[in-house]
Amino acid sequence: MKTYTLASVLVVTLLAGACSRQEQPAPESPKAATAAQDFKRQHAEWVHERAADLAKPDGWTSLIGLHWINAGPQSVGGAEGNTIRLSIAPDRLAQLEQRADGLYLRPVDGAQISADGTPVQGEVRLEPEGKGGGTKLSYDEGKGQITAIKRGQRLALRVRHADAPARLHFGGLDFFPAEESWRVQARFVPHPAGRTLPIVNVLGEVADTPNPGYVVFEKEGREWRLEALGDPTKSLNLMFQDQTTSRQTYGVGRYLRTDAVAADGTVTLDFNRAYNPPCAYTDFATCPLPPPENRLAQQDDDRQLVRLSVVAGEKKYALAQH
Repeated sequence: MKTYTLASVLVVTLLAGACSRQEQPAPESPKAATAAQDFKRQHAEWVHERAADLAKPDGWTSLIGLHWINAGPQSVGGAEGNTIRLSIAPDRLAQLEQRADGLYLRPVDGAQISADGTPVQGEVRLEPEGKGGGTKLSYDEGKGQITAIKRGQRLALRVRHADAPARLHFGGLDFFPAEESWRVQARFVPHPAGRTLPIVNVLGEVADTPNPGYVVFEKEGREWRLEALGDPTKSLNLMFQDQTTSRQTYGVGRYLRTDAVAADGTVTLDFNRAYNPPCAYTDFATCPLPPPENRLAQQDDDRQLVRLSVVAGEKKYALAQH
């Protein structure tokens, strides 16, 4: 039988204690713990605000139609037989006509329509959505809203209603758990002034969009690049696809907005706030698509395709909730 001296027992005990102390992670400082809590709280608040914005009476989930306008007078209303039939509207609502000098709408007798808050008497010219906001028509005691949009050379009526099924059955948003490691510092590299990037929308239309530069960031031991839209002095707009696209996240891709680029050319990319375009929630939006340059893919030394998996931000929207 093996015996142990008191000295040997003390040595083993001390060594065990030392190993135990080495294996224990260093306690998080109160300052670091508070910063982590603030990060989680701010992210949760941002997600809440985003969901609330989508579910507003005139948010993206309230869309009930996108109706392209043809030549000649057209009737607008909820009943069969209307040239433009709205899914939620009085049987007969208005007459619409596109003329050489603009798009005009006249309520039918008895229909109550307001334009930018003022009751329409006679006809009203509809200014398309744009920097000036466009003309907003309201009907059904304000629950319905009609605006005109222009895409290429075509005009359409975009119709919203507070009782849209997609809004009434909106189930909230699903995000990956927020991680500070996905809040990365990037460097903005400007392009020569006047450069544009062709951006295709879901309708197949192409718009040459101002492309002020690109951002470069490091992740998973590699350098990645995204072409940017927007104004660097205010905010960059990044549209991208990654390894999660069509798997865990929306099949078209996701969007990400930044703060203004700093004076030293740095900008923070918080991929925790990557979000879905409006087309994820409605069939009546005309979303721009991420350009091919922004697929977050590159070839390694063996010419094998490597893609970044952005397991952060918004996941697929559960369309079944509609």
